[in-house]
Amino acid sequence: MPACHKTRKSGKDTAVQGTNDSSVVSKVSASVYGYFRDDFQRRFVCKVSRRAPLINRGYYVRWSAVDHCVRQFLQTTSNCSRRQMLSLGAGFDSLYFRLHAEGVLERVTVFEVDFPGVAQRKAALIRADPHLKDWKPLLSHDSGPLYVSNDQYRLLGLDIRQEKEVEEALCVAGFQWSCPTLLLSEVVLTYMETEESDSVIGWAARLLPESMFVMYEQIRPLDPFGRVMQAHFLKLNSALHALQSYPCVAAQRQRFLSKGWEECVCLDMNQFYLGLVPQEERDRVEGLEPFDEYEEWHQKCSHYFVLTASKGSLTSQALLTSPTVAPVPALNPLLEPEPLRVRPLSGDLCVEGLGMASALLEPHLLMLTGGYGRSGRETAVRVLIRDQAGWSWACVETTVDWDARLYHTMTAVSGLGSLVFGGRSSPLKPHGDVLSMTYDLREHTESSASPSSVTVSLKEMECSGCHPQARWRHTATLLKYNDQTLLCVFGGRTEVEPVLGDVHFLDVETKHWTEVPVEGIFPEARHSHSACAYQEGVVIFGGLGGRGIPLGDTILLKPSSKGFCWETLQVHPPVVPRYSHSAHVIGERLVVVGGVWLHTEGVPGVAVIHLGTGISVEYHLDTSTIPWPLMLHSFCSELLDQDRSKVTLIGGGGNCFSFGTHLNSHPVTVDLSPALLECTTSLAAEELGEGMAT
Repeated sequence: MPACHKTRKSGKDTAVQGTNDSSVVSKVSASVYGYFRDDFQRRFVCKVSRRAPLINRGYYVRWSAVDHCVRQFLQTTSNCSRRQMLSLGAGFDSLYFRLHAEGVLERVTVFEVDFPGVAQRKAALIRADPHLKDWKPLLSHDSGPLYVSNDQYRLLGLDIRQEKEVEEALCVAGFQWSCPTLLLSEVVLTYMETEESDSVIGWAARLLPESMFVMYEQIRPLDPFGRVMQAHFLKLNSALHALQSYPCVAAQRQRFLSKGWEECVCLDMNQFYLGLVPQEERDRVEGLEPFDEYEEWHQKCSHYFVLTASKGSLTSQALLTSPTVAPVPALNPLLEPEPLRVRPLSGDLCVEGLGMASALLEPHLLMLTGGYGRSGRETAVRVLIRDQAGWSWACVETTVDWDARLYHTMTAVSGLGSLVFGGRSSPLKPHGDVLSMTYDLREHTESSASPSSVTVSLKEMECSGCHPQARWRHTATLLKYNDQTLLCVFGGRTEVEPVLGDVHFLDVETKHWTEVPVEGIFPEARHSHSACAYQEGVVIFGGLGGRGIPLGDTILLKPSSKGFCWETLQVHPPVVPRYSHSAHVIGERLVVVGGVWLHTEGVPGVAVIHLGTGISVEYHLDTSTIPWPLMLHSFCSELLDQDRSKVTLIGGGGNCFSFGTHLNSHPVTVDLSPALLECTTSLAAEELGEGMAT
């Protein structure tokens, strides 16, 4: 091997070993803050560092999946005279010490293998800590590859790509190839070249006739989250290799079967968490810390999987089983063959932020408030002005400071500017006030070199009546009812209640929260849904329900003789459930854009639902002209063109687990013309068919 190639490989190996250090710190954080109990993991770090709730949850679900499989193996083999575990790339994992303390390692020997450098460091930490060293007498070996041992534990320093060396060292350490064996691999094999990791999988199947393999790794490399994930590991010089050849759970399952394993089950982490973690346990975990990163949580879980494969008599005892009733049933949307084109909005505009609110106050004036950007919560009010040259920023002066908030609503009211309701400063500090925002525009003239400027006045509206709870991730829709102009507030969440299903009406003219009778079956409580004015009522779509599963229903709040009435629109074919999307009513069509879904591969594009017939069509988006990963959740959208055939998407993105924050940097437009035409064509075809049948 050329010296330069050896140097590059050594550098990558060093970088891969470094992932152990960051991983163990995150595991300790999750343990310390109550996600799972592990009294030994913290002994492998210098100090405890608190990770964000999203990262704590991510490491909890990883720990939970592996722990589930380990305990299933111990139960399945409880009658065997001897059992063993082989942890590949074990790093600083504390599995042996934790299980030994629980007294569940009877007739079990745990073998751990990692790079010699990692094994030596772990051995040194064990020798230096009396609690680890004396838990059960451990023998230290300076020369390797066996560095620490006792009758139930062996720590070896080996490169698992060197199969012959691994075989020989394991034999010397007392490994028995015919013994029922559990192999563990947590984000290890993917760092190898794919041919090497395939070889390890085949090697294990060939040499271990009675065995089970548990693997936890990444999938779905090509969607926006996957691209950010890949870029993160490339930056660390730890490229993810396997997911290029095996990008989904089906491909990973087939991979193991083709390498000699007899049975294989593979679930992404949404399927595992929602299907195999009991509701009581999920409630406990979700109540540990304030949390409001649902989109990033679901995307993280959709980009990791847990897999179990088995050989021999153990195949009859699966470690992992698909839920009897899938909480997230697989749906395959019937996508139209031609995607809708996405283009950057003309002009040099940088608009970053998630959880903003927008309102088109005039055809040429768009206001943005709040949100979260690279510098934290946004405190400025921003205004975009359109002239013959396109959209540009206006200079904004505010009469009072804007109280930073996100996931609020801003609703344009003719003659009054806009009304802001709700939002949050943090998951523990929701807002329940109504703010009236008015503006004074001084437009740019040809004789003036100064840009257009806007003075924004902000005042809290003193409202009477029964105020709704402070909330965020709700909707607020302007509608007419008996000559009243009402602001209809529906859903959302509070710092205590994860979802709300109530509806409230604010009379804009009298500033009174008005009691309006609402009949019918109330829809499921939700947040992060959409709501649009439609025929003197409201049409609501999707959202995230109380069980943490996206909804796909279309609900109409229709005026009645007494007030309003709930009615469910039967949509066919059913639209894939989603949340954190946006929606607009164009004529008789509800156009749903973006969002987060769990029921299928890829990411949501555009769904069009005809509100008269319930006919739906779905489109994916052509983002080939967008140079950055376009994340369509927690964004704003507006119909800026007079013919309403294009929708402009502003902001969006999120914290991509531990891979960094990604924010869409520039507004984009989606050409809806083909979708609006197709929906009309489909409707005409159905009407023609009904007419011929008659």
